[in-house]
Formats: sequence, C-alpha cells, structure tokens
Amino acid sequence: MELDLAQLKAFVQVVENGGISTAAQRLGVAKSALSERLAKLEGALHIKLLHRSPRGVTLTDAGKRFYDSACAVLSRLQQAVDEVSGDDARSINASLRITAPMTFGTQYLGPLLFAFMRRHPGLDITLDLDDRYVDLLAGGFDLGVRIGRLHDSSLMARALAPSRRVLCCSPDYAERRGTPKTIADVAAHDCICYGNASVAPYWQFTTSAAEPEQIVVRGRIHLNNGESMRDAAIAGLGLAALPHFIAAPALRDGRLVEVLAPTPPTADTIYAVYPRTRYVNRGVRAIIDMLVETFADGAPWDEEAAPRRRKRR
Repeated sequence: MELDLAQLKAFVQVVENGGISTAAQRLGVAKSALSERLAKLEGALHIKLLHRSPRGVTLTDAGKRFYDSACAVLSRLQQAVDEVSGDDARSINASLRITAPMTFGTQYLGPLLFAFMRRHPGLDITLDLDDRYVDLLAGGFDLGVRIGRLHDSSLMARALAPSRRVLCCSPDYAERRGTPKTIADVAAHDCICYGNASVAPYWQFTTSAAEPEQIVVRGRIHLNNGESMRDAAIAGLGLAALPHFIAAPALRDGRLVEVLAPTPPTADTIYAVYPRTRYVNRGVRAIIDMLVETFADGAPWDEEAAPRRRKRR
C-alpha cells in the first residue's frame, strides 16, 4: 500500500472545509489535482471515504474512522517537526490566510503581523480585511480576529483584549440637540447605525443591574465601517456607539465628546478564532501567542490619555 503525506493532507482538508473547491484554494492546488489525490488515496485503501454531491462532501462510515486516524498521524508529525525545529526563527514555514475587521486590521493587527513576518522569513500571509461576518471555513481562512460576542461553536477562540465602547457625539451636535441624561433619552436622538446588523438597530448599555439595558435606536444614516461612523459623528449627524480604539483620537482632541459615561455601551471582547481541527498549524499558534502576549498588559488604546468629556454648564 502506497500512501503519501499529500494524500492525507488533501483528505483532511476536504473534510474540514466541506468540499474540494475550498480545500484546493487553501492548499494552493488545482481542484483536479486535489481530486486526483483523493482518488489515489481511496484506490490505495480499496475503500470509499467520501460521498460527493453538488452540495459538497460527507464522510462514509469508513471515512469517519480513517479521518480520526489521519488527523492523529498529521498531529504527531506536526509535533515532531515542531520539536526538532525548536526556537529557530526560520522554522515557521507556512502560508496562512487571515481575516480581520478593517479598522482593527489597519491600525493594530497589520503592523503586528508585518513585524512578526520580519522575524519569520518562512511565513507567507494573505490578510483579508472586511467588516462583514466572514465564514472561516468557507473562505479557507486559517485564523480570524473577531470583536463582539461569539456565537459560532464550530470555532476555537482565545480572548486577546477587552474592547470597551463609548457613546459620543460632536460638540456641535451637543450644542444643537443637547445630550441624553438617561439611557431612555437616547431613543429620541439621531443615532449613527451600524449597517451590517442583521436586525433592527439596538444598543446595549451597562448599568448597575445584572442585565444590560437595551434600546432600539433610529438614525438617518447606516454605515458598515467604524471609521465612517466616527466621521459621521464628527460631522454632527448624531450619537455613535463606537469602540474606544476608533473613537480615542477624536475624543482626545475634542472633535468628539463622550456622553452617558457612567452607563457606557456594553463592552465587547477581541478574539483570535480558528477552525476546530485536530491539529493547529505552528504558524497559527505562534501568531496567536504573539497577539496574546502583546495585549497581556492591556490594550494600547486604553493606555493613552483619557478622553475629554463635555463640561457641565
């Protein structure tokens, strides 16, 4: 029986990505080449491993048993490579696809990754920045950064840092419309809404109560990017509930003022997420460890000067 590593990797990737097209993209090979590897694997084993259909692939009973064994073999092999490589900076040889939100990606993740790549010349990265929800498996991504509350149980996650949020507006808007004194008052104001929300816009606020207080908001403008929402707030179009790392510079220089500071919008968490596989690429583990270490002493945007608040008259 002749099996090779490429056939095992092809089989595992097809299973974990739910189809040949995404797996071929992830491995950087043609679909025809990947199909040929699967056919040779099944031929060598004299057994059918996968049911193929227009919707994708599913495992046969024999395929399920073989998948567990194949993952164990690849995991042990990866462990052996890691152990012999040691801490040599040249030892991380991987091509990774990473996705992250636009603003966090440009301001923080990108610079960290670029410096990391300088230290690891064997690492190739494709960085895709998009504020929309991205399906890691369907997109062939090895790693993602998400900000919020996680709902996808098919992913593994490590918390990187808290992401507190602030309710803010321009000084001009505050002069013209006043500022809300209570959370309920927010509903009467123009609000700058997040355009990627799949439901009616609502904001949650942290209070002394056990559960956050939630209100439905309305606004003249819906935007799908945090920096655009910040700029709309600076232009005086209404209240915006923004991550502090986006609002901080404008709060410091007075282009924005924080309102309802004692009851802020509910904070989010920044996570590194990756597919729930039996083995994790060393490059993915190294990047996650680097990010955890970077943010271990606190988020850099929260260490900067405190934002200015509008003075009471």
